[in-house]
Amino acid sequence: MKIVGLDKLTLVDYPEKTACIIFTGGCNFRCPFCHNASIVMGDEPEIAQEEIFAFLKKRKAVLNAVVVSGGEPTIYPDLPEFIKKIKELGYAVKLDTNGTNPAMLEFLIKEHLIDYVAMDIKNSFTNYAFTTGVPNINTKNIQTSINLLKRNLIPYEFRTTLVGGHHEEEDIYEMGEMLKGAQVVYLQHFKDVGGCLQQGLSEISKQTAEQYQQILKQFVTNVYLRGY
Repeated sequence: MKIVGLDKLTLVDYPEKTACIIFTGGCNFRCPFCHNASIVMGDEPEIAQEEIFAFLKKRKAVLNAVVVSGGEPTIYPDLPEFIKKIKELGYAVKLDTNGTNPAMLEFLIKEHLIDYVAMDIKNSFTNYAFTTGVPNINTKNIQTSINLLKRNLIPYEFRTTLVGGHHEEEDIYEMGEMLKGAQVVYLQHFKDVGGCLQQGLSEISKQTAEQYQQILKQFVTNVYLRGY
């Protein structure tokens, strides 16, 4: 697998844990609002795994968790082997995923290789292709991953980055049906700080986000805004 980034300390990406973030290169989506454009396109130089594990061994007294993000980590068949090595060092592991590889997700859960999952819900299935930049997307895999996480085998969150021109009220209602009964959903604030795959995208106001929050609360008890 290709590792292209390392954020050495985060206090916000893993709930109640001090973590680092490992970024894998490449993704099977082309979301226009993605801030990790260079990572998604594979433009960043690769970091040797030996360097990553040397860092993790040195930081065991400071860190207690590792976030494996991307890009999309589950596109790599050797992801389980990589995570196993992290777990052997005593770290908790959080996986960030778009849910397109439910078989990989289920394997990681059943083998106790991950401790927390953050799954991106890009939009309603009606507009998933538009928001992911992938025509003819297989949303059945997305729904399978959603259903897997809703079995509560592992702590998880669903999260949606709200983007102007992509998320309307009808999308939120459809998403509510998709996520009905979930543990928690976060609606995240998009702000264009440069580096997105598409330029000129707009934010969704806090007032509108709060309206969307109330819609989702008809389906999911715990719905929160993030970044607003």
